[in-house]
Amino acid sequence: MHKAMFWSSKADKKVQCHLCPRECIIDVGKTGFCGVRQNSGGSLYSLVYAKPVSIAIDPIEKKPLFHFLPGTRTLSIATVGCNLACKHCQNWEISQYPRLRGKIAGEDKTPEQIVEMAVKLGVPSISWTYTEPTVFYEFFYDTAKLAKKRGIKQVWVSNGFTSIEPIKKAKGLIDAVNIDWKGSNKFYRDVCSAWREPIKKALLTYKEIGAWIEITNLIIPTLNDSTKDIEQMCKWVAENLGKGTPIHFSAYYPCYKMDKPPTPVATLEKAAAIAEKHLDFVYIGNTFHDKNHTFCPKCHKMLIERLGNSAQKTELVDGKCPGCGEKIPGVFRQKV
Repeated sequence: MHKAMFWSSKADKKVQCHLCPRECIIDVGKTGFCGVRQNSGGSLYSLVYAKPVSIAIDPIEKKPLFHFLPGTRTLSIATVGCNLACKHCQNWEISQYPRLRGKIAGEDKTPEQIVEMAVKLGVPSISWTYTEPTVFYEFFYDTAKLAKKRGIKQVWVSNGFTSIEPIKKAKGLIDAVNIDWKGSNKFYRDVCSAWREPIKKALLTYKEIGAWIEITNLIIPTLNDSTKDIEQMCKWVAENLGKGTPIHFSAYYPCYKMDKPPTPVATLEKAAAIAEKHLDFVYIGNTFHDKNHTFCPKCHKMLIERLGNSAQKTELVDGKCPGCGEKIPGVFRQKV
């Protein structure tokens, strides 16, 4: 166990966790909602520090991040646990592991070992992904401080259900985030056992600390595919984060406790058409589509060609369109 960050003592040796908006009050010997932060003797500890359950090499586009170091690979890290309980979770075997199994799984890998692995692999970034990085914050934080000294960037793929103080403390450590905006507040309550307002506050804070932001909206037929909800989301993103913020509409497939039919491509295209009224970079994911590519919003030249989640070719020159000189928002390297 590793001493946790962001908590306070309460009466009778109880503790209150301040890492996420749940603000769990935890009795001695118990864990919070996430199942990976335990009160031991009146102090809060992380049960998953330096205990990754998944280590993989992915294209950065798989996160999905299309405007952050496109064409590069990233070292992906996850532990068990999550502070949401989404009925449609695609990684439920590990995200819900503590809740379903009543125990912790993972292999021992220190922050130093993770950084050395990234250096040997020659990847420019480490992605904290698959489950929710909020719940293994201490592992990320210590690793990120070491990685930054080696020039390795840090990515969060997150549900956004994180308190403001932890995000601010990660200023200078988190370089990019992809936040999963799931739907209306009712959707969060009914499907995810959460609520939406903290996600908006988190997004504003990520903007404040200077992290590159992309949004993913996994569309589930009849639950979060209404024109009204999609329009409201896109308007909020444009007005608060900027019209250059990329948004990814992803196809849902039945998983875990959800048995709705897969998302029709036409539904994704309808959502994209709504988004394009407000945002410059709109993508369709989890299926092969022309909207996997990046086009210049000014002259419409194809700038990055992708096959699914893999960048095949980029025409960007110093982050600009070679056709008209339009500067494309994002974090870019030279040609891949």
